[in-house]
Amino acid sequence: MFTGIITDIGTVRAIAKAGDTRYEITTAYDLDGVDMGASIACNGCCLTVIAKGLDWFAVQASGETLSKTTLGNWERGTRINLERALKLGDELGGHIVSGHVDGIGQTVAITPDGESRRFRIRVPAALARFIAPKGSVAVDGTSLTVNEVDGADFGVNIIPHTQAVTTWGDMKVGQAVNIEIDMLARYVARLAEFGKS
Repeated sequence: MFTGIITDIGTVRAIAKAGDTRYEITTAYDLDGVDMGASIACNGCCLTVIAKGLDWFAVQASGETLSKTTLGNWERGTRINLERALKLGDELGGHIVSGHVDGIGQTVAITPDGESRRFRIRVPAALARFIAPKGSVAVDGTSLTVNEVDGADFGVNIIPHTQAVTTWGDMKVGQAVNIEIDMLARYVARLAEFGKS
């Protein structure tokens, strides 16, 4: 489990495609405190550490993961949001995030809004019904509050601090992003389906 509060920006340093895809990611984390088999959210996707060095760790992505996330777009030099797994007793500053990406969205507009920037993101129709104004959503692993919803589009504001400490400062119109809907919204919708039967 994660909170959607990004704690480092990593950089993809190597990619090896043989069956599954292996990524090596540089990080500022103290990797002495990261066990083999630990979970790290990489742009919102919960991945398992399979190797590590002084300033890098490696993860493996299956074909299923590549088909449901933006990981297949990563190249050497791609910057990604990182978050270590939540520990009991840690501050829950964002919202409960599982690291299980529900689908891929797309940034369709970026406009200035005071010192912040407003991003409009379009999601697949199957996910749109789970996103509500003032609800939570994780985009590329970042816990965000939804400002407004218009069909399959929703808006979020990103303050200067968040732009500086995540990859949101690099975001471009047309860029694909990983979307994880709020866990509570998923279960409420599922219960509502059973209520109709």
